[in-house]
Amino acid sequence: MTEALRKAYTVKEEIGRGKYGVVFRCHSAITGDCFAVKSIDKRLVQNDAVDRQCLYNEAKIMQLVSSNNHPNVLKIFDIYEDDSFLHIILEYCQSSDLFDRINARPIFTESEALDVMVPLMEAIAHCHRHGIAHRDIKPDNILFNDRNELKLADFGSAEFFNDSQPMSGIVGTPYYVAPEVLAGNCYNEKIDVWSAGVILYIMLAGIPPFYGESAKEIFDAVLRANLRFPMRIFNSVSPGAKDLLRWMLCKDVSRRFSADQVLRHPWMKTSGDTGSMGVLS
Repeated sequence: MTEALRKAYTVKEEIGRGKYGVVFRCHSAITGDCFAVKSIDKRLVQNDAVDRQCLYNEAKIMQLVSSNNHPNVLKIFDIYEDDSFLHIILEYCQSSDLFDRINARPIFTESEALDVMVPLMEAIAHCHRHGIAHRDIKPDNILFNDRNELKLADFGSAEFFNDSQPMSGIVGTPYYVAPEVLAGNCYNEKIDVWSAGVILYIMLAGIPPFYGESAKEIFDAVLRANLRFPMRIFNSVSPGAKDLLRWMLCKDVSRRFSADQVLRHPWMKTSGDTGSMGVLS
C-alpha cells in the first residue's frame, strides 16, 4: 500500500480477488465512510503489453463513466499509485452480487428479472453513449449496495469501440461471450447486449441458452447460436420476454438490438407481477 493511501484510508479485510488485483474494504480516515480499494500488482503485467494497457484503461474508463454519477455504475473516488501497485478507491457494495442471487434463486419471476434488467441496461446504455464497451457483462460483475441498488462493476476488460477497427483479443466469460468475439470480428458494443441477453435467459430459465460440458463445447454452441425456448421451461414465460431475447441473442449483429432499443422494448416497460428486488436480496 502506498503511504498516501495509508494516510487517507484505513484498509481492512480482503473482500474479493481477481487475476491481478485484490479488493479490500477500507474507511476514510477523515469521514469514516466505507469504501472498497482495488489493489492491482503492476509487476504481474509488466511483460504483457495488452494486460498492462487494460490495467490503466480501467481507471481511466471508470473515471469517464462515473463522471456524472450514474446511479447504476460503480463509482470511482480516487487513485493512488507507486512503483509496484495501482490502487483504485471504489464505491463499497456489501450486498450479494447477481451471481450469488441467481445461485440462491435459480428461477426468477419476470418481474424480478425486469428489476435487474432495467437498471443493468441503463448502465450499459450509459457506457455505450460514452463510446465504451464493457466486454465482460456477467452476474459476478453486477453488484448491489446496501440500498439494494444495482451497480455495474469491473471495467478491467472495457475498451473504447470504433466501427472501423476491431476490438482487441477474445475477452469475456464462457456462456456470456458473444459469437462475433469468438469469430474474431468484433467491432461494436452490441457484445454487451448479447451478454445481458444471456443473463436474462438464465434468470427466466435457470439454465444458459447455449450449453456445453467444456469451454470449447460452450464456445461451439455460442458460435452456432441456435436459440431455443424449451416448452417445459418457457411455457409460463410471456411472448414479450421471448421476443426481447430473440433480439438480444441475435447472431446477426446488424439486427441485434442496441442497449437503447432494449430499453424501448415493450417488455422492459411492463410492471410485471408482484416481484421486487427485495425478494432477491
